[in-house]
Amino acid sequence: MTTTSPESPVRRMDDPTWWRQAAVYQIYPRSFADANGDGIGDLKGVISRVPYLARLSIDAVWLSPFYPSALADGGYDVADYRDVDPKIGTLEEFDEMVAVLHAEGIKVVIDVVPNHSSNDHVWFQAALEAGRGSAERDRYIFREGTGPDGNEPPTDWQSIFGGPAWTRVADGQWYLHLFASEQPDFNWSNREVRDDFLETLRFWSDRGVDGYRIDVAHALTKDMSEPLPSRMEMDAIPRDGGAHPIWDRDEVHEIYAEWRQVFNSYHPPRTAVAEAWVDRHRRPRYASAEGLGQAFEFDLLTQEFDAAAFREVVSDSAELAGESGSSSTWVLSNHDVVRHATRYGLPPLEQAVGSTEQDQKQGQSWILDGAPEDQLDRELGERRARAASLFELALPGSAYLYQGEELGLHEVGDIADGARQDPTFFRNPGVDKGRDGCRVPLPWERDGDSFGFGASGAHLPQPGWFGEYSVEAQDGVPGSTLELYRAALRLRRELQTEETLEWVETGSESVLAFRRPNGWVTVTNFGDEPAPLPEGEVLLGSAPVADGALPGAATAWLKQ
Repeated sequence: MTTTSPESPVRRMDDPTWWRQAAVYQIYPRSFADANGDGIGDLKGVISRVPYLARLSIDAVWLSPFYPSALADGGYDVADYRDVDPKIGTLEEFDEMVAVLHAEGIKVVIDVVPNHSSNDHVWFQAALEAGRGSAERDRYIFREGTGPDGNEPPTDWQSIFGGPAWTRVADGQWYLHLFASEQPDFNWSNREVRDDFLETLRFWSDRGVDGYRIDVAHALTKDMSEPLPSRMEMDAIPRDGGAHPIWDRDEVHEIYAEWRQVFNSYHPPRTAVAEAWVDRHRRPRYASAEGLGQAFEFDLLTQEFDAAAFREVVSDSAELAGESGSSSTWVLSNHDVVRHATRYGLPPLEQAVGSTEQDQKQGQSWILDGAPEDQLDRELGERRARAASLFELALPGSAYLYQGEELGLHEVGDIADGARQDPTFFRNPGVDKGRDGCRVPLPWERDGDSFGFGASGAHLPQPGWFGEYSVEAQDGVPGSTLELYRAALRLRRELQTEETLEWVETGSESVLAFRRPNGWVTVTNFGDEPAPLPEGEVLLGSAPVADGALPGAATAWLKQ
């Protein structure tokens, strides 16, 4: 399998192809490091940990939203797209952070949230004041209600977070919000909305931002012509043809073509990656050079720890990369899903107590709801996670890592209801545990009220077992997950050249092996029993290799 590739693995700061095989480390700012001791992570905290990031040998950091926000959705309810939340820092501190990261050769990618704003945004407040038929309201999606007095919503659509997708305002109109009621959807048919986001992209690019992660990239454009379909009618409309009323409409690419013109006006061109949960054949257009340039592929993340499933995903991804001219993207954990050390330690879905057909349809939502934490085999999950991570980091393309996965962190599943923050929990009580478990602040030290996160505790409760997973507990310890990631990322940078991969037959359905250029061979044993390794020098292993045998749930890198 071969895809378009750069000629050199060297990633200079001015290299326009730096993103193709980059290792990108996602920082959830509120939970990374707290420098001022208020319990919330901040930009000064990020700055203080740049030496740690540099030692990881990553190519870029991706910052989840740091904008002013009421935190109705963890910062994805943005009140001002061109400022920093005062609880997190200032624009001057943002500039300092960029400069310090750039000095270490680390690029900066930030989240852009274009589908919706916060209801605190000045535009939405102006829309409430201006009333029906105003230019201010046309920036969002307002409609009259149904029923004799207009006291019923325009449709029976449901929010992604549960509950109605419409909220009524004081004068009787309703506004659309695909997510929380505090997140009104923009009207992307409005030229003013489009121009304002172009200005936002220039604002941050001028400050040195190197790239953007586009939240819900497939939802911006909508067909709101009357009559609006019912929920049942809309569910029957295919999502794979570009004409669904809400999701993945063809005209969304007109927006990204304009964005690409802005990106290409800088040197090197700014990069972008789409979060677009779309049908397979629809993904390449988001990742094309005329569009955002790259699109997340979550297929590996949604698989069990299984050799056949992993091979199918990797082969399919190579085909998609060839269609788009982009590179593959690899993700095992992020701020929206249960950490993969926990996922891999739970029984298969069909064996999980409490699993339902609906759980199976919704993929990751079952992970702690369908399989209670008392079914978690932590040690097995950690071994599999280390093996999967080493498999991922050997693949051609870019790898997106989530803060704490380099520590082998598990999901925090036992957060008290009163301490939870995620709107998915509150809008679906008793159904959805929410995403707080993967957003708990990181443990930097073995002990202390917040394990070194900050001087005054953490905004989400940390469990007692965090200390043994802390940076302090693993730093310099041979065989620790942290040292494994450091070694793997350092070797990866040295070994990667062309974006090519050749499968190597192993004679076992439980063992996958593939070869990259320079004689770099990766072998992963998805089974329980040891498997023989091919000839070659063992460069790195997720578990000790003895007598030429690779243990079960392990990966090794070899040089041939």
